[in-house]
Amino acid sequence: MEAVMQFAHYRYLCEHMFELNAAGVVKQHYGKMEVEKLSPLILAYIGDAYFHLFVRTRMLFFEQNKVRVLNDFSAKIVSAVYQAEAYRQIEKQLTESEKNLFHRAYSAKSHAPRAASVADYHTSTGFEAVLGYLYLTGNKIRLQEICEKSFQSIIKTIHNEHTDN
Repeated sequence: MEAVMQFAHYRYLCEHMFELNAAGVVKQHYGKMEVEKLSPLILAYIGDAYFHLFVRTRMLFFEQNKVRVLNDFSAKIVSAVYQAEAYRQIEKQLTESEKNLFHRAYSAKSHAPRAASVADYHTSTGFEAVLGYLYLTGNKIRLQEICEKSFQSIIKTIHNEHTDN
């Protein structure tokens, strides 16, 4: 029954999301974006997209020819498992408001994929929500700082895993 309701909602969105106004321009349904009122899962949705782009761009300093290598490596880096590890490495450096947002997102009801433990998935969701919040509020310096520290942490973890074998 839930799948039928989701499909109906999806169909409704497809039919109404991109309505045109009298001038033929796509109508916005909200006059402004109140970031503080967005759900933590929406913030995580944006943070996930930002971190993907950050990692893909950062990877260009290591490889500039092989798209498959870039795709495979970036997918590994942005996985819930490695994001959770990165969060644990930078947690002490977060502000109280960042930690509070993390905990709200961590506790939000969502479904973990099979590729990660439930704890890692919720941790990565919290991590992504912090990034999404920073992005949407325009705090680009802090966003860069957290992403770079996280990237470095993940790369070191991957390096250690491969040198230990």
